[in-house]
Amino acid sequence: MKKLFIPILIGLVAFKSMAQQDDIENFNPITTGVPFILIGADPRSGGMGDIGVVTSADAFSQQWNPAKYAFSLSKQGVGVTYTPYLSKLVNDIFLGNLTYYNRLNENSAVAASFRYFSNGDIELRETAEQEPLLVKPNELMFDVSYSLRLSERFSMAVAARYIRSDLKLQSAVADATAANTAAVDVAGYYQSEEIPYNDFDGRWRMGFNISNIGPKLKYDEVGSESFLPSNLALGGGFDFILDEYNKIGVSAEVNKLLVPTRQDPDIDGNGEITPEERGQVNQEYNDISFISGIFKSFGDAPGGFGEEMKEFTWALGAEYWYQDVFAFRGGYFNESDMKGGRKFATIGAGFRYTAINIDISYLFSTSKLANSPLDGTLRFGLTFNFGDTYDEY
Repeated sequence: MKKLFIPILIGLVAFKSMAQQDDIENFNPITTGVPFILIGADPRSGGMGDIGVVTSADAFSQQWNPAKYAFSLSKQGVGVTYTPYLSKLVNDIFLGNLTYYNRLNENSAVAASFRYFSNGDIELRETAEQEPLLVKPNELMFDVSYSLRLSERFSMAVAARYIRSDLKLQSAVADATAANTAAVDVAGYYQSEEIPYNDFDGRWRMGFNISNIGPKLKYDEVGSESFLPSNLALGGGFDFILDEYNKIGVSAEVNKLLVPTRQDPDIDGNGEITPEERGQVNQEYNDISFISGIFKSFGDAPGGFGEEMKEFTWALGAEYWYQDVFAFRGGYFNESDMKGGRKFATIGAGFRYTAINIDISYLFSTSKLANSPLDGTLRFGLTFNFGDTYDEY
């Protein structure tokens, strides 16, 4: 048996290595404008592999799934997070996020959030002796949402968002202006009743969010347009309620960018790419509208169905609560090497005292292709919940 097992194991390892090498050689990631929108801002989701579409409601549901607010246990809440970015290289790039929600009644809730992404300070000068011109490129987003329970256990939400990207340098471009656009989300969330099993009680959770649906971003009249990071998120989870003190929640999530894939510029397949071929492919890509791009994104991968499936990312996460006071979290996120190669593990913790929640998370990059910009970064979050409480369980 051992003699048979060893060749099989060697073959599987070789096959996996060849597949990874093929992914790297055919590297074809999907690119979008304003990618800061997709950065996980809160440390609770950040501690579970950036899973948020299907976890229980919290103050930061606005980014992941605003439909969860209709199941919030507190009437109102405010959440603040701070996330250093590229912390191993610089100390002035960060993402800040502020969120407020209000559960209006048993069936509906509203929320709003503001996100600011600083790209740090950049000094511009033509000579070493020249007094530098200090510029501060940045991006920001403001959104509002409304969620409504359509039944006792299912809710849906819509969100509208304004996006501003100010990245052009005044000294480099005479007519440098910020790019502006808008987008909407449609989300849903299901949470079952508490179900008794033999040794524990349980609760099922499911959720989806189609986010950032909106016009392409354009910085000037003659430049090309960038697709927004329209995204489809689907998730499922289960809560193991072991007793009145101990609860474990496990969750799984998949994501897919609803953005068309750039086609192979080698149109005639002779192995040589001419400027005309590249220009034709780029023009055809730029002519795709954002609505058409959403539908094209499900079947336009140059490598066919196999490559299309690699455009899905997946994540697994778990959260343990003791007496609803202390929480410990862990998760893993995976993306194909062909589509970016983001792979990382996360851990996190939380502490709840009366109306205050404190959360932190830490990320370990596990990718051999490219480290995550958040590798080795601590994310911090503070939540204040106030007002009446609801009994959902």
